[in-house]
Amino acid sequence: MSLMGSVILIPVFLYDDAVETIPAYISDAIAKCNVFFVENERTARRFIKKIRKETVIDDYEWFTIHKAEDSIKKQFTDRLKQGKIIGILSESGCPGIADPGQILIEAAQQMNATVKPLVGPNSILLALMASGMNGQKFQFNGYLPIDSLERRKAIKELEVYSSKNNCTQIFIETPYRNNPLLKEMLESCSEDTRICIASNITAPQESIKTKTAKDWKKHLPDLHKQLVIFLLQG
Repeated sequence: MSLMGSVILIPVFLYDDAVETIPAYISDAIAKCNVFFVENERTARRFIKKIRKETVIDDYEWFTIHKAEDSIKKQFTDRLKQGKIIGILSESGCPGIADPGQILIEAAQQMNATVKPLVGPNSILLALMASGMNGQKFQFNGYLPIDSLERRKAIKELEVYSSKNNCTQIFIETPYRNNPLLKEMLESCSEDTRICIASNITAPQESIKTKTAKDWKKHLPDLHKQLVIFLLQG
């Protein structure tokens, strides 16, 4: 009977040239892998060549996760049964965190395979660290509703929960909808609610600022097509 394979969760930089944010041991981890399951093959290949220039990309098997449909999950579990060492890469940041790789990681856990998470940049945690908000109790809420009325309702509910439970609320938005979201946050929230806008984390133009809703209204940043993490504490 063959040995069960294992899974290595490989973090990717958030900004394309922020190679210094990736620990040196990631290169060794890449060398151990036989197969890669990735969110975006083009960016994953480019990342690996930057981190480990001597890598022969075509020596590996490559699979694109998409939403980890059944056929991809079967390819994944088959490789584990064959004893392969599988690397999982998100398009940016850490696999399994706001990332479709989570479904494959779940399958690996169900098979009792070893899953090894590696240290690397995560925009959610980096934003929380720099926000000055409660890091003892926080929630990541992903994307808020697209519909404006539903989104305003969700913002108010998050604010009420945050105030009542001293809990930091964290969420994201598609880059071209950042400005409308911020406008609705400032219209929906109490003036003394703190809002952190963390944009372009690890990039040269990184900005992480926490102000009250009242103070943000005095000078609105242009967040159009920026990579932003929003944090709120009532």
